[in-house]
Amino acid sequence: MTSTTEQFADLSATTLLRFATAGSVDDGKSTLVGRLLHDSKSVLTDQMEAVQAVSAQRGQEAPDLALLTDGLRAEREQGITIDVAYRYFATARRRFILADTPGHVQYTRNMVTGASTADLAVVLVDARNGVIEQTRRHAAVAALLRVPHVVLAVNKMDLVGYRETVFASIAQEFTAYATGLGVPGWGSGGRPQEEWCTAIPISALAGDNVVEPSANMDWYGGPTVLEHLETVPVSHDLTACPARFPVQYVIRPQSAEHPDYRGYAGQIASGVLRVGEPVTVLPSGRTSTVVGIDALGESVDIAWAPQSVTLRLADDIDISRGDLIAPTASAPATTQDVEATVCHVADQPLAVGARVLIKHTTRTVKAIVKEIPSRLTLDDLSQHPDPGQLVANDIGRVVVRTAEPLALDAYADSRRTGSFLLIDPADGTTLAAGMAGESFAPNPGGGAGALS
Repeated sequence: MTSTTEQFADLSATTLLRFATAGSVDDGKSTLVGRLLHDSKSVLTDQMEAVQAVSAQRGQEAPDLALLTDGLRAEREQGITIDVAYRYFATARRRFILADTPGHVQYTRNMVTGASTADLAVVLVDARNGVIEQTRRHAAVAALLRVPHVVLAVNKMDLVGYRETVFASIAQEFTAYATGLGVPGWGSGGRPQEEWCTAIPISALAGDNVVEPSANMDWYGGPTVLEHLETVPVSHDLTACPARFPVQYVIRPQSAEHPDYRGYAGQIASGVLRVGEPVTVLPSGRTSTVVGIDALGESVDIAWAPQSVTLRLADDIDISRGDLIAPTASAPATTQDVEATVCHVADQPLAVGARVLIKHTTRTVKAIVKEIPSRLTLDDLSQHPDPGQLVANDIGRVVVRTAEPLALDAYADSRRTGSFLLIDPADGTTLAAGMAGESFAPNPGGGAGALS
């Protein structure tokens, strides 16, 4: 007999993969994305005609597939990617949302934006250049953001004669660096599990191993990029995460039909909620019991992330937008001293003593930056102590004191309820994206995992 857990796990299984591309300038990110779209028959006829026309105007014999994603005028003129370009496509096996992110160092914040919600990151390397500073930077950002899977796409293999030794050397160097990051998916002793990083030799320009297997690399027996994207496991194990329900809105119709109805509407951020379950409301700490769950106008006994539902509780207690409802047995602790790693995304610096707003789920409170203990140097994963401030594209450790308690999880446990934004209270500008807790996963073998 199928258990209740198995039933809702089956219902919640997704066929959607969110992935981001990253890599240095001219590594071929946009060309790879264009090749994926073109060879998977995901490009409309008028789009392709426009690309062919622009390519012909430039005197190019073949269509420049990078134009399918580089949409800004400055991007086309300079031949670079500046902003994150999102594209949606689908195959018979899976739906995809891809984010083509910039390669320049000064656009690291854009890469952070694209990878923050990704299930997988494709890190491109030019086979002629191998692993360079920006490759290490993007691998570190992927680890920092807890991206579950990484594909190392060794591009431009056609320019090195499709030599296996070139590919093997690059893959080995990247794996050695990644081992020190202590990323999610690493096994005991800091040894990588196969499912986190997959290396694939490709030529995005010629189409080798992107959608179709390459006839020029018979020594490679692994999947193409698209085949891997279609088959990589996207695990959303709802039972493994404690339930978190940020309240968005209190529903009190006070109508003749529902004179006493009081419900708390929102989207379940993680886990599973059941009727009859004891819950705690944070930050007040008041307790009650779930007596009803309304979803799409019907009462249900169970609900799970990311469903949007309305909860009804046994007790009429003071609950408002920004409160968090969680099972009493696994309720998070509240704190007013938030220790986190932040990616600074604003042009204005973030300095010690700055007054900010911190937005966590549906809750926004006043705060002050107490300390900036260190800034991370992504080139060698060293920590620069007491920098005093963070500037655009910096990644560093901060301690923020909030005016009211927040119920945060560690980002390593939940990317949804362990993340937050720091906002300028004067004009609403987003200053930094934050990840509560340790920046890198613990690594028993030393290295980057011990830096946080």
